[in-house]
Amino acid sequence: MDTDVDEPTKGEEQTHAKPIMVILMGAPGSGKSAFCERVMGSSVRPWVRVCQDTIKNGKAGTKAQCIESARSALREGKSVFIDRCNLEKEQRDEFVKLGGGQVDVHAVVLDLPAKICISRSVKRTGHEGNLQGGKAAAVVNRMLQKKELPKLSEGYGRITFCQNESDVEAAIGTYSGLGPLDMLPHGSFGQKNPGGKVQLGIMKFLKKKEAPANTESTSKKVQDSDASIYTAGQDTSLKGTGLFTERANMESNKDEQPVVGSAVIDVSLHDAPTLAFPSISTAGFQFDLEKASDIIVEKVEEFVYKLGNARLVLVDVSHKSKILSLVRAKASQKNIDPNRFYTFVGDITKLHSEGGLCCNVIANAANWRLKSGGGGVNAAIFNAGGPALELATKEKAKSLYPGNAVVVPLPSTSPLCCREGVTHVIHVVGPNMNPQKPNYLANDYSKGCKILRDTYTALFEGFASIVRTQKKISKGSIENLELKLSELEDHSENGPTNHSTISYQKIKREDLHESDRNKRSKGYQDEAENVSDSYTGKSNLKSDGGKKKSRGSWAQALYNIAMHPDKQKDVVLEISDDVIVLNDLYPKAQKHLLVVARHPGLDRLADVCKEHIQLLRTMHVVGLKWAESFLHDDSALVFRLGYHSEPSMRQLHLHVISQDFNSTHLKNKKHWNSFNTAFFRDSIDVLEEVSSDGKAILNDDDSLMSMELRCNRCRSAHPTIPKLKLHIARCQASFPSILLQNGRLITVPSNSSAAP
Repeated sequence: MDTDVDEPTKGEEQTHAKPIMVILMGAPGSGKSAFCERVMGSSVRPWVRVCQDTIKNGKAGTKAQCIESARSALREGKSVFIDRCNLEKEQRDEFVKLGGGQVDVHAVVLDLPAKICISRSVKRTGHEGNLQGGKAAAVVNRMLQKKELPKLSEGYGRITFCQNESDVEAAIGTYSGLGPLDMLPHGSFGQKNPGGKVQLGIMKFLKKKEAPANTESTSKKVQDSDASIYTAGQDTSLKGTGLFTERANMESNKDEQPVVGSAVIDVSLHDAPTLAFPSISTAGFQFDLEKASDIIVEKVEEFVYKLGNARLVLVDVSHKSKILSLVRAKASQKNIDPNRFYTFVGDITKLHSEGGLCCNVIANAANWRLKSGGGGVNAAIFNAGGPALELATKEKAKSLYPGNAVVVPLPSTSPLCCREGVTHVIHVVGPNMNPQKPNYLANDYSKGCKILRDTYTALFEGFASIVRTQKKISKGSIENLELKLSELEDHSENGPTNHSTISYQKIKREDLHESDRNKRSKGYQDEAENVSDSYTGKSNLKSDGGKKKSRGSWAQALYNIAMHPDKQKDVVLEISDDVIVLNDLYPKAQKHLLVVARHPGLDRLADVCKEHIQLLRTMHVVGLKWAESFLHDDSALVFRLGYHSEPSMRQLHLHVISQDFNSTHLKNKKHWNSFNTAFFRDSIDVLEEVSSDGKAILNDDDSLMSMELRCNRCRSAHPTIPKLKLHIARCQASFPSILLQNGRLITVPSNSSAAP
């Protein structure tokens, strides 16, 4: 596409985002001029309005003059509003061509009902294009009959359809919040009437004598003119700047409806871990808004700079939300980075699908029973999360005291995960100032403020724990993908190790295709970082594996096979009601099996509680049986049975692995340390811990994976994997005493015949 807009220099690219050209579309009276004025009156981004009614020194001009004015502004790095009706594709095509690769071209379609546009046009006075009074109605109707809604294929990066006043307010808030470096996610948003049927105005409310005598000439004259929004009695000032897109105290004559806003997202932060959270305790629990807003800002200020590039987003469903206004104002006073923390108007369960905001974690203002019901955010999140969320929550905790939080990895079967990309829900319970609800504090704000601070601390610490596990997602993704493919090629050359039905060439294609889509997915990190860890090794995530990946992806493989073993019979070695057994796809030793639980919701060892003790015993017994069978064939082998503290693959699985580590798939420090440090939890120890304490100890410190390489027998240190392997092949030392105790090593059948 040809363009006359100069390409920015390298230095300019580092300090300025692409200019944005917003082509407004709408009939006279739809509010295009008011849209521009309100955005330009509050935005910190440099905007230029190009209006044909005023292009010639305040008087009406030509389309060519508008094009030249827009081109000039874009060359200067300014963003531009094209303030014309633009209802026909032909009328806007030349403006789209100004974009090229150096300008982000948007369309904002003010597709309001014709009767609203007519009413505004008729009532207004002093219009720039002199389209007012009785003659306006016929012109609006005539123009709407030619309306052609825009499509992304015409060359737009983003299209926003506004079909009512609430949609317009959300769009104004979105563009008002754009800073000089900010961009918006691409796509089509808000269209509720894809057919684009024209809704004609109603002429009968006008008296015949008000009809214009020459509607044809009037129509041509104002074909590309604009109309000011009819705002009598309304406060149209936008409060706040930067990325805070919520508008405070907006007056309206109709009932307030939940409005989905659009986050203003710094391009560099679009893939950042994001926590969306509601204001805790200020709705049904009636906590004072001033005190609550002080605490929110205090805790955000404490945590936001500890989270790296992660984002915190305070969400409410209403543009009239006072808590959002208070928080926004106080955060601005504290100079909190608006790229890291901002407010957002929308349904917290539909932030991505309806608002274009990608949030991998959402917080739920739960009740102490951690059950659905009670209305508000809690009911909405449990309803959206479905049975999968209820089950996952129940397995993590049965109840929660005020001031605490519980992090719940969201199974990929949940609609919140499939539709919205949410990987975790953090339940929190705040203080209660409502005498009709449990744990009433009788307006004791000394105690209440302490509990609310504890609540936000627990929430942000829970999110921080998720963020810490994602630190390496953006580092070396290309190199890691190449490593993954090279592993696949190695495996393909040697033939499938153990009866896998996975098509390796298909996986290569899928992984290349999905690499761009899944960089935000929590499971992506370990899968791309080390494919030889596909069934083993430490994940940097405290979640189930590839939630955003397709069913055939690496992180989902164990789950899929466990849930549908009948479809993978040539992979599965044993099937029962509770477990399946299969060979590790990339074994790290001569013998390396996985005993996989078949219970939904058990993604990792952290999900295990006391009620799962019998399942753990079953898995241990099955693992012992297979170890014994190998020992009958080769008595020189030695086995360990255990779990990784944080697995890279979804679905709880027990490793049955021989201690020779003689495998071409054991290639790096991570492979070795995942089986030879405290990160590997012996099955016998896990059984004892869960039986006595209700949970297993997890040693998931990242430093374990970077420890020096030490022999699993004599504990001598070695600089590289090849040198370590050479040493292991010769080492005849006894195993460390800790492994020789409590049946942690399986050597001969007689030592392993008894179940624990």
